[in-house]
Amino acid sequence: MKKLLLASAVALFGLSNAQIAKGTAYLSGSVGYSQVESDNGNYKKENFNVLPTVGYFVGTNLAVGVGVGYQTEKTTVTSTTTLPGATVVSEDITKKPAFVVAPFVRKYWTLSDKLFIFGQLAVPMQFGKTETENNSVVTTGSSTSTTSLSTEAKYTQVGVTVKPGLDYFLNKNWSIEATIGEFGYSNYKPKNGDATNNYNFGLNLSSVTFGVKYVFAK
Repeated sequence: MKKLLLASAVALFGLSNAQIAKGTAYLSGSVGYSQVESDNGNYKKENFNVLPTVGYFVGTNLAVGVGVGYQTEKTTVTSTTTLPGATVVSEDITKKPAFVVAPFVRKYWTLSDKLFIFGQLAVPMQFGKTETENNSVVTTGSSTSTTSLSTEAKYTQVGVTVKPGLDYFLNKNWSIEATIGEFGYSNYKPKNGDATNNYNFGLNLSSVTFGVKYVFAK
């Protein structure tokens, strides 16, 4: 009966004896982009990140490493207000460019000789700034006036995230990996403001990241 259950598990999940050996090192890079936009076009939020990474397997199918890169978030909100004799169109833009450092540990599980799933625990740290810009256009009859106001404030953010992913080996040196969504927590602290805590739980298909990895095979 146990042999039958084991055979069924192998057939169902495609498990194999392929392993990633201790002492294996790799270089990789991931790029992610997501966008949310309202139907009327008055709200738009974009996220972009690029994160080169180096990793080292301290045990079979167990790697540690660090990523160092850049990310930015841009939110645009547009509103139109009609007053007696005048129309006001306002555009609020918020940008959050940041330098990112993310140490991590990653555990692999074998699905086949070339396909692995993994879970990654990371401690991402962001050092960036929040740039805000407000542009207003006031139209009165045939005349138009424009005003602009901008501010800038530095911030730091430290978090803990868990990400599931897939890693497919094209050959012994090259693989393609992808992560989908994340589960985690972060603490956001502006330079002259109060800290806030944020929680993110779920598999978000709009937050898919893809990466290419070069493995220094032993």
